[in-house]
Amino acid sequence: MRPLTRLRLRLTAWYAGTFSLILLALGIALFTTIAHRIDASLIESLRLETAVIERAARIREAEGALADRVGLVDAFDELVIPGRSLYLFDSTGHPIGRDTAWPAVRAAAARASLAWQDDRHFKIAHDTPAERQFQMHAERFRVASGHTYVAVAVADRVELEDRYAHLIVQFAAGAAAALLAVSIVGWYVAAKAVAPIEQNLALLRRFVADAAHELRTPVAVMRSRAEVALQRERDPAAYVDALGAVGLEAERMGRIVNDLLMLAQADAGERPIVREPVFVDDVAIDAVGSVRVLAERRGVELEVTEFEEAPALADPVLVRQLLVILLDNAVKFTPSGGRVTLGVRAAAGSATVTITDTGVGIAPAEIARVFDRFYRGADARAHADGAGLGLSIARWIADAHGATLTLAANEGGGTIATVAFPIAGSAGEAQSAAAPSPAPVVA
Repeated sequence: MRPLTRLRLRLTAWYAGTFSLILLALGIALFTTIAHRIDASLIESLRLETAVIERAARIREAEGALADRVGLVDAFDELVIPGRSLYLFDSTGHPIGRDTAWPAVRAAAARASLAWQDDRHFKIAHDTPAERQFQMHAERFRVASGHTYVAVAVADRVELEDRYAHLIVQFAAGAAAALLAVSIVGWYVAAKAVAPIEQNLALLRRFVADAAHELRTPVAVMRSRAEVALQRERDPAAYVDALGAVGLEAERMGRIVNDLLMLAQADAGERPIVREPVFVDDVAIDAVGSVRVLAERRGVELEVTEFEEAPALADPVLVRQLLVILLDNAVKFTPSGGRVTLGVRAAAGSATVTITDTGVGIAPAEIARVFDRFYRGADARAHADGAGLGLSIARWIADAHGATLTLAANEGGGTIATVAFPIAGSAGEAQSAAAPSPAPVVA
């Protein structure tokens, strides 16, 4: 089983387990509350039923029917409450009327006849030999004639157990359905949670493979150069050539390692960004000066066609690196005799730099991928060396500054790169309005 599949299963199990614990705690609290309320309701109903017996006795007394025991027996025998057993005892504990009381009921009546306290409600639960529980309420009362009686109402707790069983079945069915739903939803939520990890792992594997591929070439060249140089004794000039070639490859490998280090620091949030008021136009002129030598060497005309004061709040070192990357790419992919132009303007709340070249251009299908690390299209591999990290670094710098970086095809052939930084209002207000554009500067 794949590790991420196991992780997905664990996340689902964690969701289901957590929800089960919540349901268990909720169920315990719910049934405890319900049991307490049902018990209280039952006890109250038994108390009211003993009050019915007492009221019947007082009515008979008012009617003069208690002069003999027969009238009271008749009154008691007429009382029928469904689901309840009613008993009436005299002060000596002898039943009045039907003599069907269990020993437990007699004991409750005897205790109630002696428990003449402020709280006259006497309640007892008893286990019968058949292991059935009953709830009883025995209450002593005295009629106007001075006779004392004890009324007892008994309820079978099977009624409560049936209620509990019904509630438990309903709650268990609902909980099972909810747990199944949570498990299904948790499986899909876990898939959503794992998906970015899968994508990142895929990118990491590709990144490592691409990095190994890019580093393998200079390492192989250095190794082969050294092996050839050591195969036999050579004159000093041959050793100098070999060491020079090794040095060039080491420099290329160093650039790749430095770019990888910068991207790793950017991913980890460890690359500090020093934001300060800068003028993007000044940084752009500095970047043009850095790329001028490469343009002259390749026979490419480098020109600044538009130049306005463009204040921004940014890291000047990173902004310069971004512009150098874009200019370097434009020059590298422009054949001899071609032209690269740079323009800086401040408009619509942005300090915008536009770099246009007349080079080989970028295929429309590749524009969406050129910012991927180590990605180089077929034309890029054919026309220039590199590891394919420059535009990834440029995109990170732009994103870190809240800027937008876009590449588009030039109608006349080549590519148009546009980067727009949010303009710094405080810096712009401190300076005068945009200066008029000077004559084009040709490199």
